Amino acid sequence: METVSAGGLEIGYDVHGGGPPLVMLHGATSTGREDFAAQVPAFSKAFRLYLPDARGHGSTRWDVADGFSYAELVDDLLAFVDALGLDTFHLLGFSMGAMTALQFATRHPDRLRTLVIVGITTQREPRTSVVRRLMDPQRIERDDPAWAALLGRRHDPVHGLGAWRRLLPAIAADVAVQPLLGPRDLRRVELPALVAVGDRDPFVPVDHAWGLMRQLPDARLFVAPGSGHEVMVRQAGLFNEALAGFYRSTESIARRRSDHHSGGSGATFEGESR
Repeated sequence: METVSAGGLEIGYDVHGGGPPLVMLHGATSTGREDFAAQVPAFSKAFRLYLPDARGHGSTRWDVADGFSYAELVDDLLAFVDALGLDTFHLLGFSMGAMTALQFATRHPDRLRTLVIVGITTQREPRTSVVRRLMDPQRIERDDPAWAALLGRRHDPVHGLGAWRRLLPAIAADVAVQPLLGPRDLRRVELPALVAVGDRDPFVPVDHAWGLMRQLPDARLFVAPGSGHEVMVRQAGLFNEALAGFYRSTESIARRRSDHHSGGSGATFEGESR
């Protein structure tokens, strides 16, 4: 694992492959290497993948007693890509990472070649209620000791024993109060986008994903049949096929966006100039 100083943090990240840059943002309580384990082998053949750990997660040290908000995660992403010298890049986010990616896209659309968001809604419910129930440390320790042990293995080595018990309520509290993106915000995302959702996702009803897709200027919708929240894990084959098709179909647009920003040669899915 690599580290980079960015925005007052030492951000830990994995990097794989070579080609156009693709930043992949994991979900709450997880890490990039776990959430995208099924994507790295396929897409590292065409992209240079960057998988940073969010603050308070995995290898990126942060005490949530000092605060935790999605606004900070967006600032962290900007600091991360600036520190790595990524002028433009492809961006993919899952769940918490998808909200970070979507908010980043509304603020800095010129920095992105394409956007993929998996398992997110811009509406308050049912996301807030599901997060509040699932991220209750007492319930997890009582009813799901295997997940409690996994959370400890993910976060304790860097953040201290039992750090996940503080992290989860901090995430849930922020989800309940974070500002919601509206149509005016979403219309600023004038770039190729893919909205992905499982048809059994408890956080994101399919009609929410459809509504989000409709509000983005150039978006497509992928609904994974028989999948819950973790589409890229539970339906990895279907998701990878849909993702590859998206990148191929938007290749020329992504190249033009890169050229326009840098004044030089662009970079897209099939491995042209970087």
